[in-house]
Amino acid sequence: MIKEYLDIGQIVGTHGVRGEMRVNPRCDSPEFIKQFKTLYFDKKGEKPVKVVASRVHGNLALVKLEGVDTVEKATALRNKILYMKRSDAKIPEGSYFIAELIDCKVIDADDESICYGTLSDVSETGANDVWHIKSDEGKEYLLPAIPPVVIDVNVETGIIKIRPLKGIFDDED
Repeated sequence: MIKEYLDIGQIVGTHGVRGEMRVNPRCDSPEFIKQFKTLYFDKKGEKPVKVVASRVHGNLALVKLEGVDTVEKATALRNKILYMKRSDAKIPEGSYFIAELIDCKVIDADDESICYGTLSDVSETGANDVWHIKSDEGKEYLLPAIPPVVIDVNVETGIIKIRPLKGIFDDED
């Protein structure tokens, strides 16, 4: 489902004494965070904050926000989640965010009357993502998110069409 505001990272600590903060990205990379001029302290976009500067530091982003100019002010924001506005993100056409996949219905690409369940989580394994599909009965199935399996993803309609590998949805008796 398309979401207007998505979490982009969590403030995990400070860096230096002038209010710079270490942000653990909840996106592809800390580099992605650098494109934003405004972030938000809430998922409704009601608490915007201007990004004064941002840069990559290892696997973290170092972010300086307007009004946060001391280590004490930065420390007070530790563990806060920062959100981005989806329309501010520069992403390739047809791309989507993991948060938008959650709660999408997963159906069979060849027989749309077959619904396998709802996408409940995504594990990033390195080689390929693994999607967690929860059936209506509450059983969880693990599905490799690879091109031969994932046929179509439409986050606007909330429908994912798949051709599952043999045995994935076979229940053991």
